[in-house]
Amino acid sequence: MNDAEIAGHLAETAGKLLLTVRDSAVLSGKALGNAGDQTANQFLVHAIRDQRPDDGLLSEEMKCDGTRLGRQRVWIIDPVDGTREYGEGRPDWAVHVGLAIDGVATIGAVALPGLGVTLTSAAPPALPPAHDPPRLVVSRTRPAREAVAVAEALGGALVPMGSAGAKAMAVVRGEAEIYLHTGGQHEWDNCAPVAVAAAAGLHVSRVDGSPLVYNAEDTYLPDLLICRKELAARVLELVRGLTSSAS
Repeated sequence: MNDAEIAGHLAETAGKLLLTVRDSAVLSGKALGNAGDQTANQFLVHAIRDQRPDDGLLSEEMKCDGTRLGRQRVWIIDPVDGTREYGEGRPDWAVHVGLAIDGVATIGAVALPGLGVTLTSAAPPALPPAHDPPRLVVSRTRPAREAVAVAEALGGALVPMGSAGAKAMAVVRGEAEIYLHTGGQHEWDNCAPVAVAAAAGLHVSRVDGSPLVYNAEDTYLPDLLICRKELAARVLELVRGLTSSAS
């Protein structure tokens, strides 16, 4: 299998494992989330190391030993993105399997097991016509101040949703036009979603317009913008204005 096929197969298979764990009805809530994380992580780590032993690997659920930093190719995974939603039995959680090459999110697969869907950078769906006014996906519990302000400026609507992967794929699937996040993430939160979004023809960047860079020593990524390309310049301009007025 090529890289894209591996990413898609692993994300989809991990999703099925997670549904089996959840459907066992033995655990719930946080305990279920922990069990799901451990099960999916063990599967993904073993599979990637078997299929691509010379590549680096970064997982949210695995202590980094630093060896990935010397590699050009690094798999970046989040076994359960949206552990809270997974534990609550909601559908808005995801499995991320991404491959960064020379710091660029190049290959990605995002499984949405609760919806029975897996999206990949190799075969992203065609974007449907954009909705006007635009819809912005935001956190269920902590919508970003900047996203709220951009929605108000554009006359858009806020769509609360769980995991980062679910929000990014909502834009890919045409359920929203903008995903603007300023609350801080790590590389595993968005590497695979960014690869899929870019392949689908969407704008992907930091909120200052600079590129998203992966396989850094510090995995923290403060912000993210995934949106329709025709909206990118306006959204970036609005965020710059908010940043200037706050300083």
